[in-house]
Amino acid sequence: MTRDAHGTILVAPHHFPNLDREHALAKEFGYTLNPAADADSFRKGLPDADIVMITPYAKLTAVDFPLMSNCKAVIRYGIGYDNIDVAAATEAGIPVSIVPGTASEEVASHAFAMGLALARRLPAGNASIRDLGWAGTIGYDTPVLSELEVGVLGMGRIGQHVARMYQAVGAKVRAYDPFVTESFVDLTTLEDILENSDVVSLHLPLTADTANLISKDVLARMRKGAVVVNVSRGGLIEESALAQALTSGYIAGAGIDTFAEEPLGAEHPLRSAPNTILTPHIAWRSNRSTGALQEGAVERVRLALTGQPLIDLVN
Repeated sequence: MTRDAHGTILVAPHHFPNLDREHALAKEFGYTLNPAADADSFRKGLPDADIVMITPYAKLTAVDFPLMSNCKAVIRYGIGYDNIDVAAATEAGIPVSIVPGTASEEVASHAFAMGLALARRLPAGNASIRDLGWAGTIGYDTPVLSELEVGVLGMGRIGQHVARMYQAVGAKVRAYDPFVTESFVDLTTLEDILENSDVVSLHLPLTADTANLISKDVLARMRKGAVVVNVSRGGLIEESALAQALTSGYIAGAGIDTFAEEPLGAEHPLRSAPNTILTPHIAWRSNRSTGALQEGAVERVRLALTGQPLIDLVN
């Protein structure tokens, strides 16, 4: 039964095929669904919003939360929340809930595919063909899978998936995670992973401690011919330094799905850097993950609207 009208559910700019689930929920509770077309309309909708459903394509800053006097909860589609000022949300008394685990396999397989393609120097071979060249010396520095040394930074759901995938093809896998003391792969130090791996795969949150973790200095200490994969959070890599290391040939390849600023600027140095696989923040997508993500977000909105305790809170 449709209930009396109560308020507004604001949805940030998105790229979902549809908002059928969100519209159905709003209708059930007698709410108005307000899908924002862009960042400006999203911000203009904040004062009237009872619930804010935010995607990676928008931000909530310390300036925004004082405007959100009606807001019962912020629901983040997905697991990452570095686009939300959680401290400001807490100060405003607004809970922030995330939706983890809906695309762990998808993100892990994206990282794995990138890592293998880069280790096998596929971008270099593809570029040579397109530039009317041929094989040259491409691939002579590539270890066989049974000797490939892979370092996984972060052993959450996705990092564990990635480690198992590399193990399945015979690679030697080590991992670093300061919050993990036991694992099915050898645990080692951050320095060991960074300096002694053929593939470094990043699966970390973006924090003050991890921002620009892969810096110019770190890239210079990495194994010559190593490749870097980041499908977790933009900002973990000093991107201009990575572009320089790729151009010089010291780093043999990079697979990046998340960037410090998105969309990627027209003059961004990684656009012209060689031996890259760049994808537009799509590692999580599949024929099942979008629906699961939206269902999870809708479930959390339902909890907020019915006064039940929210799950997966970050504050």
